[in-house]
Amino acid sequence: MNVASDHECYNSELSIGTACTLSRAILKNPDVTSNSPLSNIFFNDFWGTPLKHSGSHKSYRPLCVLTFRVNHYFGGLDPWGYHLGNVVLHTIVTALFTYTAHVLLKRWLTATMAGALFASHPIHTEAVAGIVGRADMLACLFFLLAFLCYVQYCRSRTESGNPRSDDVTQNGLSNHVTSSSLMTGSTCRQLLWLLGFGVCTMAAMLSKEQGITVLAVCAIYDVFIVSKVKIRNIFKIYKISGLIQGLSFITTMGLILVTSRITFMGSKAPEFAPADNPASDSDSLLTRTLTYHYLVTLNVWLLLFPKVLSFDWSMGAVPLVESVLDMRNLSTIVLYLVLCYMMCYMVINLNETISQEKGKSLKRNGFVGEVEVVSAFTNNTKMTSLHQRSHVRRISDSSTDSSQDGQESSHLHHNHNCHHPKITSPSQTSLYILIMSLAFLIFPFLPATNLFFYVGFVIAERVLYIPSVGYCILVAHGVERVYSLYCEYSSIQRQLLILSVIGLLTAYSVRTVLRNQVWLTEENLYKAGIPVNPAKAWGNLANVLNSQGRHTEAELAYRNALLSRANMADVHYNLGILLQDQKRYPEAIDSYNLAIKCRPRLTMAYLNLGIVYAILGHKSQAEHMYRKCAEIDISGLKDPRLHEQTKISALYNLGRLLADQERYQEAIEVYHVAIKRRPSHYAPQSLYNMLGEAYSKVDHLDDAEHWYMEALAAKPQHIPAHLTLAKLLYRRGQLQEAESWFQKAHDIDRSDSSVYQHYGQFLSDIGRVQEAAENYMKAVEHNGEDFELLFNTANALRQANRVHEAEVFYRKCVQLHPQEATAHMNLGAMLHFNGKLEEAEKSYLEALQLKPDDTITRSNLQKVRNLLGKSNSQNKK
Repeated sequence: MNVASDHECYNSELSIGTACTLSRAILKNPDVTSNSPLSNIFFNDFWGTPLKHSGSHKSYRPLCVLTFRVNHYFGGLDPWGYHLGNVVLHTIVTALFTYTAHVLLKRWLTATMAGALFASHPIHTEAVAGIVGRADMLACLFFLLAFLCYVQYCRSRTESGNPRSDDVTQNGLSNHVTSSSLMTGSTCRQLLWLLGFGVCTMAAMLSKEQGITVLAVCAIYDVFIVSKVKIRNIFKIYKISGLIQGLSFITTMGLILVTSRITFMGSKAPEFAPADNPASDSDSLLTRTLTYHYLVTLNVWLLLFPKVLSFDWSMGAVPLVESVLDMRNLSTIVLYLVLCYMMCYMVINLNETISQEKGKSLKRNGFVGEVEVVSAFTNNTKMTSLHQRSHVRRISDSSTDSSQDGQESSHLHHNHNCHHPKITSPSQTSLYILIMSLAFLIFPFLPATNLFFYVGFVIAERVLYIPSVGYCILVAHGVERVYSLYCEYSSIQRQLLILSVIGLLTAYSVRTVLRNQVWLTEENLYKAGIPVNPAKAWGNLANVLNSQGRHTEAELAYRNALLSRANMADVHYNLGILLQDQKRYPEAIDSYNLAIKCRPRLTMAYLNLGIVYAILGHKSQAEHMYRKCAEIDISGLKDPRLHEQTKISALYNLGRLLADQERYQEAIEVYHVAIKRRPSHYAPQSLYNMLGEAYSKVDHLDDAEHWYMEALAAKPQHIPAHLTLAKLLYRRGQLQEAESWFQKAHDIDRSDSSVYQHYGQFLSDIGRVQEAAENYMKAVEHNGEDFELLFNTANALRQANRVHEAEVFYRKCVQLHPQEATAHMNLGAMLHFNGKLEEAEKSYLEALQLKPDDTITRSNLQKVRNLLGKSNSQNKK
């Protein structure tokens, strides 16, 4: 049933066709998408950055990254496979949770209801629909497996018992041998279950950090459910050897895992932007305290009533609670009053329940002996046969605890053949389930409360995936208790309760299906998030619209985002890109400057600002921006790979700018600096090729050839290196070798217009003008909007005496760049040659308006007018 619920709720998830959830954790993570060593996943964070790097997010989830890598190996970046993996994983977790619920609740019907709640709860949509939510599901899977292993360990430990040394002596050698053999088998089982528990706990933590909290849940289970320790005896648990064994292992595991985790991350906590968690950036202790406690309340409310959900709760989605008079504090007070009541109820009833159970079992100086694990959660009275494996030990100091219980201390000798009745009442069962439900609910949520360290989010719905385990068990048991107390003998009340449960499950399922529809496309997702987090939602929606070519809508969305929050550097930057693509350069410059003002170390803004200045011909300003970008300190910045690449790109563009100004020696120096600073993930072939070109310009042909060959060694299919090497060989007079490199470039990509263009230039230079013209024509087929290409094509056609075709291309040049004097001059010359004198005169006049001092154009104009004068005089005659 629960598997079917999963399928119905998340069926549409498999139809997601966009890469909306293939976040940077996959798309730009070299541990997923490249052939980097598999061992790297254990030293890098979730995004592929080394954990000890100052810009690392410190999210350590290597097992989750490993599953992404498997997905990529079989399906590349196709989202379908990633979503299929998430849906299957959620189904497996749901089935495992249902089994775990049965272990605790002891009724399959109640456990199935808990499983149905878990399968259909809308709070899980983000974890299942968002690919990065796989970390939460994997952690939950191993979390539950670890808990079940520990339950089996406790059961094995309880069934075996540990005979006292004096009992062994009194019962003789034969009993000692029998007991030893039993102990050996039991000890092996215990060790195996403990080993499984340890492995699953480690796997849970390596899936997501909160997985380590299973240690606390198991400790609570052992202390209060298995060993039934009273609250007032909590500091005397060292007297219970079996319990101490389990807790010692848990403590050791915890210390090892936490110490290893801290060591791996460089013993430094991550740093987050103020917008990620505004409360943590507040200077007011009161504001931080009130807001953090209110966020706990809001998370509980999302579990109870998941109507308002969002892909992101950062920035101002939840306004800070800055005053004790804020009405939201009432909800916080109510939550903590309920929790306090539950805690008091558990403390009081734990003592009473354990005292009652001690009256029905062997007494042991204030501590109940270890009992069968599963009996703690049964609703039926039953006889628990412990046989020889249930052994009640004696505490040497009998006076202390016996006085606390008002009972006489007695030294009880164990009877290996007796059967001890064990009765657990419904109220006792409810108490135990309440304890475990709260343990599952609270401990996995603690890392997200900012109690131990600041986190990089305000609310993250996927973080509630594991805590919802406790919520679903508690609700299912609550329904069972209501049924047993009020509905067992009343058909009307029974029907009302059943209808209520069906209504709840239906409401959850419908909400999950609707929410899943929102996750089908990025556009739907971000539009749905506008009411909760308008700034982030509008900004992301604008990116989607821009990528779809809906530029007007995208610009409006960017501006709406900035109206909601004016200091978002990313939005200013992205708006600048949109304006730059539309050639609205002054506005783009303003946007880039605002982005830099909001985030002074945003390297991409400096780079693009330099590019715009270069386009506008502001060479000195462009050079300044490139140099400034290259020198930015990026320590501590998130996504350091991107910033490193941007800095090298700035040097690359600076070198090209200097080369365009014929400052070749400076360009060579800049390229060498770029090569020296280049990180391993930056592809070097373009740098090597441009350095070779700079050397070629200063006639250092051997150096030029060396760097061309380096470019080809870095990337054998690099077409620009083929072309530049071919031109170098032509300069050396090695015509056949040069032509062979042009042919190799042609074989690599027959649709690359630059290959036809450069080959055409080569053919023209060696006098094969007809072939040159054909190659230029093919280049135009693939790139008909490039002025330089059209101009050179017209020249090649003119040289090949295809004058009418040449005229057509000169006209295209004038249409494309009407302010280019040479285009009008050459068109005039071609019209002049073709006998179209009046049109030629007009073209020459246009050229002179743009370039009045051009003597050649003036001479040609005079010639045309002379011809026109002769023509006119002949016409008069």
